[in-house]
Amino acid sequence: MREIVMQMDNVTMQFGGVVAVDSLSLDIYKDEIVALIGPNGAGKTTAFNVATGVYAPTNGRVLLRGKIIAQGHPTGKMRHLYAGTHIGEYNKLISHTPDKICQMGMARTFQNIRLFKNMTVLENVLVARHMRLNAGFFQSALNLNLHEERRLRRECSDLLDMLGLSDLMYENAASLPYGKQRYLEIARALATDPRLLLLDEPAAGMNPQETDELSNFIRKIKEDFNLTVFLIEHHMNLVMDISDRIYVLDFGKLIAEGTPEEIQKNPAVIAAYLGVEEE
Repeated sequence: MREIVMQMDNVTMQFGGVVAVDSLSLDIYKDEIVALIGPNGAGKTTAFNVATGVYAPTNGRVLLRGKIIAQGHPTGKMRHLYAGTHIGEYNKLISHTPDKICQMGMARTFQNIRLFKNMTVLENVLVARHMRLNAGFFQSALNLNLHEERRLRRECSDLLDMLGLSDLMYENAASLPYGKQRYLEIARALATDPRLLLLDEPAAGMNPQETDELSNFIRKIKEDFNLTVFLIEHHMNLVMDISDRIYVLDFGKLIAEGTPEEIQKNPAVIAAYLGVEEE
């Protein structure tokens, strides 16, 4: 039986009267590359934000390797405003902060690059790696953890070498070309030692050659780091090239799921992207 790494179970995210994600259910299996696609405003990044603890779901739940990491139900004014389904099924509130979820093995990148631009490439990766630091506050403050600090720097240096970024290690992050900044953001996520990596539009702003190189890069890190990958992307060539399965959102609702071949032929997906001619 295949292992489910992450599961979203009837997740609804509603802001006031706007339902951004509507009863979304999906499964991400171990060792897969799964894509979440849809037109602009379909709710894709909102779904990522719920999965990673940025938002608490209005209703539904998220599980990571069988453990509930987020669960919600309409409370307060939302009990009267709620426009989703499955109300009453999730009567216990459970939430973990993004850092806790990251410690549990889920890391992400962002649609808009969020590097520490005044820090070096190595320092950006070290910041992330410090979540695996064993020393406490007082040990760190009194410089009693120098051995562990050296180990972390060595691990980060090795990581950058594996990803082909070692020659940029001491460069300021803000000085890197746009594509390298994207790779650095992925490197920083990998430094947290995730089992599930979420990539939010990793090819945004890249030209066709850079996009092809990114496809190969994602495949490589999946194999080298034993990862499961869940990505949002608008570059359909990349999505169709590397995805094992695809989920499609439109106006917050799941309208299709399947292999790349099945999705390309799905009438609902074609209508969502191209529109339907009026009679």
